Amino acid sequence: MLDTLRRIGRLAAPYFRSEEKWRARALFLAVIALNLGTVYVTVLINDWSRVFYDALQAKDQQVFWQQLLRFTYLAMGGILVSVLKYYLTQLLQLRWRAWMTRSYMTRWLANRTFYRLELARYTAAAGAGNGLASADNPDQRIQEDMQLFTDYTVTLSMGILNSVVTLVTFIGILWSLSGPISFALGGHDVTIPGHMVWVAVIYCVVGTTLTHYIGRPLIGLNFNQQRYEADFRHHLIRVRENSEAIALDRGEKVEHGQLDLRFGSVLRNYLSLIKQQKNLVAFTSSFAQLSVVFPFFLAAPRFFSGAIQFGELMQVSRTFNTVQDALSWFVDNYDRVAVWRATADRLTSFDDAMEAHAKTHDSLAREPGASSLHTDDLSVALPNGTQLLANAALSVQAGDSVLLQGPSGSGKSTLFRAFAGIWPFAKGHMSVPDNAMFIPQRPYVPDGTLRDALAYPSPASDFSDEALRKALDDALLPQLASRLDDSDAWSQKLSGGERQRLAIARVLLKKPAWLFADEATSALDPEAESTLYERLSATVQQAGGAMVSIAHRAAVGDHHRQRWTLAPQGDGEAPRYRLVTQGAPA
Repeated sequence: MLDTLRRIGRLAAPYFRSEEKWRARALFLAVIALNLGTVYVTVLINDWSRVFYDALQAKDQQVFWQQLLRFTYLAMGGILVSVLKYYLTQLLQLRWRAWMTRSYMTRWLANRTFYRLELARYTAAAGAGNGLASADNPDQRIQEDMQLFTDYTVTLSMGILNSVVTLVTFIGILWSLSGPISFALGGHDVTIPGHMVWVAVIYCVVGTTLTHYIGRPLIGLNFNQQRYEADFRHHLIRVRENSEAIALDRGEKVEHGQLDLRFGSVLRNYLSLIKQQKNLVAFTSSFAQLSVVFPFFLAAPRFFSGAIQFGELMQVSRTFNTVQDALSWFVDNYDRVAVWRATADRLTSFDDAMEAHAKTHDSLAREPGASSLHTDDLSVALPNGTQLLANAALSVQAGDSVLLQGPSGSGKSTLFRAFAGIWPFAKGHMSVPDNAMFIPQRPYVPDGTLRDALAYPSPASDFSDEALRKALDDALLPQLASRLDDSDAWSQKLSGGERQRLAIARVLLKKPAWLFADEATSALDPEAESTLYERLSATVQQAGGAMVSIAHRAAVGDHHRQRWTLAPQGDGEAPRYRLVTQGAPA
């Protein structure tokens, strides 16, 4: 439990030390004050019940109507406190969630942590040890877990505070109302003052202990439930995003099987969760029902003997139940505490993974701002440690154009990732020009307006409409030039070739000096490919830079003056490939 509280404190503390700390602390203190106000109203109503029921027993109409009027004031005050408490509690949760979400999104997207987490996750799933920390479904942790964490942290911590203050306030009242109890034990008279206090404590200690042992499995089950739900949702999204490819492959049956497999995990775990919660509900319901009559059982002898009046009997019952409720907070909220702990565990593991990546230093020393691309002792490996390339010394000067070729799986794209500085399994020294762009084989096209998709990741406002339309025309997409302000899911609406041409349009729009193209025209016809490569080559030459391309088609070589080839080495040798450089491609 102490470890859980440390985890929760570690997650909660940054917000109350952030730039919003004064507003956060003020809201938190206001919520505490209103919770204390709720306890105070409860004390007043408890005292009111004694006078009210005594008036009923005595048939005193004047006091009866006076107490009804007094109850109106108390009820109105209680309602006002409750409304304010609800509003400020929700406002605190909202602001806290907003700050945490923005903070985690910033860290997730900084230094390409999002890419490395996914890389670590998929390589771990493939059984490849790479030493990188991984965290499944970061989207679910940022979107859902943070909402649950802020909600439960505020409500449960206020619940604990209420219980403690209520217990401290009412235990003295119960002590004075219950009086002493005397009995003979071993020939001695034993008197226990405030006996109902001790009974309430023993009653709740036993209930709390049993609740913990009955409900302990809920923690792991809730943790797994969140993970299985996120995995299922993630695969649904993948099916939606790759709908065309799945439809063309007639892969509906396979995807149905995969979805059914993941949903089966959701259902099986949820069934286990239901069964465990059933046992917990059975116990807590029995515990709660017994507590209704328990104080009457203890106080009835004093009432029937005339030691206390009817109003005092009702006050004893209400006070005992209040103390019992305060002591039974853990019993009543165990299932929520289990979700709270599971959520905190998921967020702290996510936090640990991001922190581990933030502290990781690349073995590849990069020197930006160079006028040429140069590598020294460059080694590139797979996540499982398999060496693809070692001690490569490469050089590309302004005005060069290089075609990189090699067998599929030889590491051509991985070498480009090293050039881009995103591959964590590369080491050596590298100098890279700043004004460079990379075109992947499957370019990313965000949803939204076409002008935003074309300018991505730069703001569309940086470019005139004329420049945007010209880039589309030059990239052989004249049919889109009139749709700059249309919003759509462009990644779904555009064909593979159109997406590649849109990525080329970005290059023609931004005019970088250095260009790295990874199968950038693989979905285009030869004529379009030749036209676009001529325009790309002219763009980088005019900017005083160079172009490095990956392509399998021999015709692409016509637009490059040099060729690098990743050639397989002999069996059993490491690394698996060697880089052969030569002049103009054949």
